[in-house]
Amino acid sequence: MKDRSTQNIAVFGSTGSIGKSTLEVIQGLGGGYRVHSLAAHSSTSLLDEQIEAYRPDIAVVTSAEAVRETGWDRVESLPTRRLVGIEHLEAIAKNPEVDTVVAAIVGSAGLMGCLAAAESGKRLALANKEALVVAGPLLTEAVRRGKGTLLPIDSEHSAIFQALQAGKDRQEVRRLILTASGGSLRDWPKDKLSSATATDALAHPTWQMGRKITVDSATMMNKALEIIEARWLFDMDADKIHVVIHPQSVIHSMVEYVDGSIVAQLSPPDMRLPIQYALTYPMRVTGAATKMDWSESVDLSWKPADLDRYPALQLGFEVAKRGGTCGVVVNAANEIAVQLFLDGKLTFTEIVTACRDVLHHHHYSSNPSIAELMQLDAWARNEVHSWAQIKC
Repeated sequence: MKDRSTQNIAVFGSTGSIGKSTLEVIQGLGGGYRVHSLAAHSSTSLLDEQIEAYRPDIAVVTSAEAVRETGWDRVESLPTRRLVGIEHLEAIAKNPEVDTVVAAIVGSAGLMGCLAAAESGKRLALANKEALVVAGPLLTEAVRRGKGTLLPIDSEHSAIFQALQAGKDRQEVRRLILTASGGSLRDWPKDKLSSATATDALAHPTWQMGRKITVDSATMMNKALEIIEARWLFDMDADKIHVVIHPQSVIHSMVEYVDGSIVAQLSPPDMRLPIQYALTYPMRVTGAATKMDWSESVDLSWKPADLDRYPALQLGFEVAKRGGTCGVVVNAANEIAVQLFLDGKLTFTEIVTACRDVLHHHHYSSNPSIAELMQLDAWARNEVHSWAQIKC
């Protein structure tokens, strides 16, 4: 039995950018925080380095193919038990020794682990925005039923969560204001966007992120997903959510109250800050995140987001208003469309077009079950592949 004065943390998606930053935060916090479990999809070499450094009880690779190619599961690394398969994430999330689950697996693949953590009353530090996009009502209900705690790691939602502490009554909130960097193509002429290559889209001016989320930033689909996420995370109607372009990525988001006061959370762009806040909440402690340099001059600016230039935002507001099965369809369609773009099979502007067409041709349900959501997830992926073939 572990010392219960120590917070045992499971990191799902440990080899991704959020996962690696989470491990840096845990190491920086020192005593009181311990890595209990690690999970990665296919990056077995990096996972082995993490196993050596953090000596977790359990390590999981979700890709059976990656394990077959490397023999990863046959390596002895006591005291760490090596497991293969995504189904083990649910068991880890339910493990009574685990206190906190950091959900940083990209895409809908992380949903079941999130639900299991919520139902088990864990602290769920959520970087996987798709879990709320796909199954917002189910996940928030699971948190309520399991008496757990849901804390956002996305810098924008962490900022809103922090800014909401200024008001005790949600009726005092006029709107939530999500800031967006505008991505790698924010200064491109609108009529040139269709010619943008994968290299162009992946050249983000501020953040170092994975390929999929960097493309999402360029299309602003990441912000569309954040609109949907905010709708469920903060129980806020879509018409109370607003988006502005803020190129400096210092104001991470804002809350406007009915009296006209605006509370913002500012910090240099460093994901270690919202990760640490999710792990230590409600306390704030000294950490490794980059601090503001008050000896330097900084200009902060923002401008309205152009919905014609960023049609993904229109989809985000539509899905946030309709709810039901819309989120799972747009999310799944986008995952495949982005990959097809990276593979050179779709143009940049066709990413959102494909998502919109698939959304508007699905059989809508206002109150879907998990089984229905998973069926539509698979359907939407297949539909985008078909869409791309017909387009060619």
